[in-house]
Amino acid sequence: MRAPTKVALVVRGGWPGHQPTEATELFVPYLRESGFDVRVHESTAVYADADAMAGADLVVQCNTMNTIERAEVEGLRTAVAAGTGLAGWHGGIVDSYRNSADYLQLTGGQFAHHPGKHVSERRGEHADNFLPHRIDPHPAAADHPIMRGIAAFEVVTEQYWVLTDDLNDVLATTTLEARSWDPWHRSVTCPAVWTRRWGAGRVFVTTIGHEVGVLKDENVRTIIERGLLWASR
Repeated sequence: MRAPTKVALVVRGGWPGHQPTEATELFVPYLRESGFDVRVHESTAVYADADAMAGADLVVQCNTMNTIERAEVEGLRTAVAAGTGLAGWHGGIVDSYRNSADYLQLTGGQFAHHPGKHVSERRGEHADNFLPHRIDPHPAAADHPIMRGIAAFEVVTEQYWVLTDDLNDVLATTTLEARSWDPWHRSVTCPAVWTRRWGAGRVFVTTIGHEVGVLKDENVRTIIERGLLWASR
């Protein structure tokens, strides 16, 4: 393990179904091995601490369906614009603070839907929304340090329909098919992995990662580990 030369803030909380503690703990050893002093926060209050944010090289956020104060959003945006990296996965980053348009602009995406199984197959549990689907690396991203060497792969987990914008650099996509019981009438392709520049800072997002099981998938874990390092100052 290298001596710490950088600081990573892990900010977690919100809906427990995304296992924010277990999910982030999966990546803490990797960050430490990569030379980060990892500091864990169980609330977003740290975002309003200008000194703490100025000293952070990376923010790893895993905080779903929560709220955030204006001063906290402003602190996060200011830090990223000054060079602090922001990274996360699934609802921990793209379904975090529905009350803040400024946060949505920073991350470049918002969860809208995840298609489920046919109603006759549902059992009232998380797995009702676990569908087999493919993650397709974008051909133009073949040499990107996050995606290098990763081919299309299959996962069985929630498939996110996200609302995004053109500032994102899309590294991989997933296509949601239109099934007979769905209200949409043609397939929809959404970003599954993207990066974004914000001032001097970098933002990394993947929509994969509902729970620890899928985060342990070799491709998923590799993409996230690379994304954390890419986003860091």
